[in-house]
Amino acid sequence: MKGSIHRSLALTRKELFSTFNSPVAYGIIVFFLLFTSLWFFYVQRFFAMDTASLRSYFSVFPIVFTIIIPAITMKSWAEERKTGTAELLLTMPFSEWELVIGKFLSSYTVILIALILSLPIPISLLPLGHFDGGAIVGEYLGALLLAAVATSAGLLFSALSKNQVSAFLGSLIILLIITLINQITSTFDVPLSLAALINYVSLAFHFESFSKGVIDTRDLAYFILITALLLFINTRVILFRKWS
Repeated sequence: MKGSIHRSLALTRKELFSTFNSPVAYGIIVFFLLFTSLWFFYVQRFFAMDTASLRSYFSVFPIVFTIIIPAITMKSWAEERKTGTAELLLTMPFSEWELVIGKFLSSYTVILIALILSLPIPISLLPLGHFDGGAIVGEYLGALLLAAVATSAGLLFSALSKNQVSAFLGSLIILLIITLINQITSTFDVPLSLAALINYVSLAFHFESFSKGVIDTRDLAYFILITALLLFINTRVILFRKWS
């Protein structure tokens, strides 16, 4: 177990070095910070609302994640296949889980850094009103869980794709669909049973309770289980590639 963790972390460090050795990761982080800030202060006009709440700030996170996370994960496996290093990686003493976890942690760390760098916004606004600290913690927790699902989905599409473009477009489209599908229930009159199924699939629906500062164990379990399922499928894809 200890050796497995060590090998996964070693791969994570290698991937992070490669990621931050190019300007792409820096550009993605800057885009995230600028987009969310402009949305909050200029589109949602936070100061004009005269409300001590960051819900409008976190409300755009699901959409931004559908754009930036595919950009981060698209090269994880697709680039390895294109350059021919995937075959070399699969012959090294790593299990499928170690490879997948290493790739996941490296991509997830980029999002984690972006979220940490966003902290100055709520911190700088706290003296201006009576903000609910618990709600802010819940919103960040929801963002972390949402990012975990999106990252595992992006990695899976990268493993299934032959190049970075198809990996990016595939994960972008799927993430947009499963994020915004709950809009159907608020726009159209659908049967309650169908509405419940649609809402259950939607990432934005499960993120909504966290954006209100409510930590619902059902939403928590949803994010964890979907992340684990996508990572498991990723290991099966890698195993298939290994023996095909």
